[in-house]
Amino acid sequence: MQAVVPTGLQSDGHRSSDTLVAWTKVLAPAFTKPGSINALLVFCGWVLTRGTHAVTQALVELGIQGRVHHERLHRFFSRGAWSTDDIGRLFFAKIAEHFGDDVLTLVIDDTLVSHKGPKIFGLGSHVDAVRSSRLFRVFSFGHVWVVLAVCVRVPFSQRTWALPVLFRLYRTESTCKRGQPPFKTKTQLAHEMLAIVSQWASGRHLRVTADAAYANSTVLAELPSNVVFIGAMRPDAAITALPLPEDRSPTGRRRKRGERLPIPSDLAKAPSQRWRSVDVHIYGQDTTLEIKVYDVQWYRVAGDRHLRMILVRVLRGDLPVRVFFSTDPSLDVETIIKTYASRWGIEVCFREIKQHLGFGDSSARKRAAVERITPFAGYLYTLLVLWFTSLSKRDRRAAVVHRPWYRTKQGYSFEDILRAAQLALRTLDVSDLLHGYAYLQPPPCIRPRAPATRLSRVS
Repeated sequence: MQAVVPTGLQSDGHRSSDTLVAWTKVLAPAFTKPGSINALLVFCGWVLTRGTHAVTQALVELGIQGRVHHERLHRFFSRGAWSTDDIGRLFFAKIAEHFGDDVLTLVIDDTLVSHKGPKIFGLGSHVDAVRSSRLFRVFSFGHVWVVLAVCVRVPFSQRTWALPVLFRLYRTESTCKRGQPPFKTKTQLAHEMLAIVSQWASGRHLRVTADAAYANSTVLAELPSNVVFIGAMRPDAAITALPLPEDRSPTGRRRKRGERLPIPSDLAKAPSQRWRSVDVHIYGQDTTLEIKVYDVQWYRVAGDRHLRMILVRVLRGDLPVRVFFSTDPSLDVETIIKTYASRWGIEVCFREIKQHLGFGDSSARKRAAVERITPFAGYLYTLLVLWFTSLSKRDRRAAVVHRPWYRTKQGYSFEDILRAAQLALRTLDVSDLLHGYAYLQPPPCIRPRAPATRLSRVS
């Protein structure tokens, strides 16, 4: 697997490849010894692939087809003794160690991966949110993945990056009736992942943000004690004021809810409280917002929790007002709005893992393979970003190809990270990866065929 390395990378290519392979060894506790070698081979071949991603294509990119049987890697996903949650736990620990903030920000969302095939596990008909509108709904066959990611700020970019750590495959109720596992809604899957991550955090405070689809009682009713939820609220939500201390019957219990308030869209029109301006830095620019702040209860969704609700006036678009809330009423307005704005990082993550890492490209059919290969591609995104973050400023500059026509570009994109990883892996000797590989076969001897003539084809 020898390739021509561009000028400027000869001195640091081996060092970059060594650090990249060292980062893959972080996941070794999740696999057996043969499994860790298989994972390393798939990782290197998957990163080097530039077209449609597949397990067999990974062998082709490494140049070891015929030496390592392709069924060995297929069985690594369909029958291997490992769990995707174990990989997520190791990544979460590394993220918490590398970005040592007291509070970690998490984001939850789902994405559709179009797929077709009568024998593929988990396929269903789902609404394509990208191609649908308010008046016209587009359905597509495929897999829907509910993803939990950690939002981080990296030194080489100005935007917030979302690094996936947990994946769950959502199946429709009709497909679950035909077999196992039992049906779970997207919000139930999100609540399940939140419970897992809260245990991983070991007391560390977590802030979770999600859109309005996940702001319901399934997620909010039983939030772990170390989790604060920041999300979007419906403009017609049934909210109440906080119960007053004197609102208590002499012979009964204390009231759980206060008096009923107008819905948020009516509060935005109410003259009882004026709009006030606040300056926040979101989406890469300084923005002035007009807001109203209320402390309320949303009993149907969050029970008797005290919520900080923020109304934001929208000057463009169909919605005249956006409503956001936090389950921690002590948070200030800027923190709530900036935390919710960081949710956009997972949308960028979905686009990049689909376009560049083949998220959903695999044609696996069995349940275990389907539930492992696609998350494996998502974990590569987390691994590559962590590897690039660990490099020094000098090594990052040396690893990325210089393009002088981008005079105003600031920072690095994921395409730059992926290109740097591909260049680093091309300097790697595959024999080092295969050291100790159990069933290595000698290179196949392929005899070139003589070109067929018209007479030979007729005979």
